[in-house]
Amino acid sequence: MIQSLNSALDNMLDSDPDVIIFGEDVGYFGGVFRTTDGLQEKHGSHRVFDSPLSEGGIAATAFGMGLNGLRPVVEIQFADYIFPAYDQIVNEMAKVRHRSGGEFWSPVTLRTPAGGGIRGGHHHSQSPESQFTHTPGLKVVYCSTPYNAKGLLISAIESNDPVVFFEPKRCYRGPFYETPTAYQPGLITRRQKFRRVTTQSHLVRQD
Repeated sequence: MIQSLNSALDNMLDSDPDVIIFGEDVGYFGGVFRTTDGLQEKHGSHRVFDSPLSEGGIAATAFGMGLNGLRPVVEIQFADYIFPAYDQIVNEMAKVRHRSGGEFWSPVTLRTPAGGGIRGGHHHSQSPESQFTHTPGLKVVYCSTPYNAKGLLISAIESNDPVVFFEPKRCYRGPFYETPTAYQPGLITRRQKFRRVTTQSHLVRQD
């Protein structure tokens, strides 16, 4: 999944000069999970750069950039740390299009690794997506495979509305046993009066 996300970011930096990437350690270091590895070297430190350790500042800066025509993609290093940015995301980014009567919008994508499964403890294992899904004007995306991660991230960056993009860190490096064309997770197939729902998860406990 890391390679899929990195490829999506690389493609968007290539295709849209308004796309910029910033966050904690995403530049020279390539991100704590190496999701942005190599992007600063290829696209320059003016488009991929590190930020101070301030989630509220990251979100506020991205919001201002979005209002002025840029298309920022920011990384909150762990979803557990997104709460200092909550006010900027929920009360500013999500509401600006409606509040301005469509005059302004906020094309900001906030990437963040979420979920458990890596023995990260209570401050590196939370899944706060439900605290954002009930916010009008805000899109919430949670990718699940390398196949859909790339397409969903590209769509998120192209959106003119803010997107909180959750990435399951347990799945960053697999394992992935099926090919993308083998089946579609969440696919509902109908057989006469019955329905079969096929799901997949790496985050469900198996005894």
